[in-house]
Amino acid sequence: MKHISEIEIRRYAVEVGTRQTEVQRRLRDDTLEMPNGNMVTTPPAGQLMAFLARTIEAKRALEIGTFTGYSALAIAQALPPSGELVACDASAEWTGIARRYWEEAGVADRITLKLGDAVETLDRLRAEEGEAGFDFAFVDADKENYDAYYERCLRLVRPGGVICFDNMFWGRSVADPEDNRPDTVALRALNLKIRDDQRVDMSMIPLGDGMTFIRRRA
Repeated sequence: MKHISEIEIRRYAVEVGTRQTEVQRRLRDDTLEMPNGNMVTTPPAGQLMAFLARTIEAKRALEIGTFTGYSALAIAQALPPSGELVACDASAEWTGIARRYWEEAGVADRITLKLGDAVETLDRLRAEEGEAGFDFAFVDADKENYDAYYERCLRLVRPGGVICFDNMFWGRSVADPEDNRPDTVALRALNLKIRDDQRVDMSMIPLGDGMTFIRRRA
């Protein structure tokens, strides 16, 4: 029997295990050619988040860290026509690319982009709208602020809602006790915090660079 490499099985998972639209494919391909393009969400991760959003019948979603908009596109397509994704990012340049693809995909009217410091944006959302107004949240932004995003998402997402964090392995560095870079330390501490947090149900899975899925308890 032929030995199937990791690259081959990952390619198979994309080809057979996802339902990317043509717009999604082009957005991801174009992003991979850009500086830092490897930060783009993988198709299996986007597919899984869309699946979860549909499973919990999410009508309102929150994203922290949008980049060129692939994950936002996947989530927005899973929302009903009247749904809303509030996307938070600091870069007008990257999200300018995202806007073009959202328009082309016909979901721009479901996405509210908020540029600026994400912690301030989340605090403002809570002050203006109150708590528990979102069904789903995805976090893929600056790692040192992950704990701040976690605490705010727990207030903004309703009981029974789902929060997803990406890059929880951080290139496997979280398992290296000799790696004490600030991002690594922050993620390692949050991984332990989530594991022991009785406010939530949780599952960390070795998908991509590690994803943790959280369900807020009542």
